[in-house]
Amino acid sequence: MPGAVSAGPVRFCRFALAGLVYADPYGHGSTSVGGDRDRREATVGHAIVRYIVSNSILTVTVVRLIPEP
Repeated sequence: MPGAVSAGPVRFCRFALAGLVYADPYGHGSTSVGGDRDRREATVGHAIVRYIVSNSILTVTVVRLIPEP
């Protein structure tokens, strides 16, 4: 399937995201998206990850996973 991400990179990104973003979701080189501080974008492994931060429940939700070209 063109554009599909294999299980390897997805699995790596999940672990990398948990390790890098959980403790400091606004740090680690992430940037805000669309002027909203809680919508973030970061490069994790070999992918660009967009996520939403919710401080009240300490959750990071991956919105979109985009493989690098």
